Amino acid sequence: MQNAKDTFYITLRDRLTTVNPARTMSLRSVTRPGILVEEAESPVPLMPMDVFVLRWTNVSVESQFALPLVQMTCEIQYSTVGTQALGGLDRGRLLEAMDAELLQMLSPASTQKMNYTTTPATAMQTSIFWDQPEFGPMAPLRDQVSRAATLTVWSWQEVGEK
Repeated sequence: MQNAKDTFYITLRDRLTTVNPARTMSLRSVTRPGILVEEAESPVPLMPMDVFVLRWTNVSVESQFALPLVQMTCEIQYSTVGTQALGGLDRGRLLEAMDAELLQMLSPASTQKMNYTTTPATAMQTSIFWDQPEFGPMAPLRDQVSRAATLTVWSWQEVGEK
């Protein structure tokens, strides 16, 4: 399952650098693309603004196939307070821009599964694939607006894979 999670994250991260190279974040004094996996980062009291945060919420395995088929639910959360120049009055527009970026990052809806524990990363025998995101409602909270999009990622569990 971890190879599929890593592959999904790195695929979206790399696609984000093409879709919007300006969407970056600084984390532990390192500037990187504005996407992170919640379970792979230190706990923070507030999630960063203008960044995509991946959260894995559910896992199930279908074992009636030649290889087990892993089904994982991924929730992608993002928030914005708008720009300072417009006093935050552009929050809705910026959230919609992030909606569009997310749709671009998710297309095409499959990629070769990779093993990132090796250097360089090595291609595995199968691919991962996912469905279209289901966008939740815009959620205003004080000076910010947020949204969560949920989708399902599938991966064949290869022999010897944990």
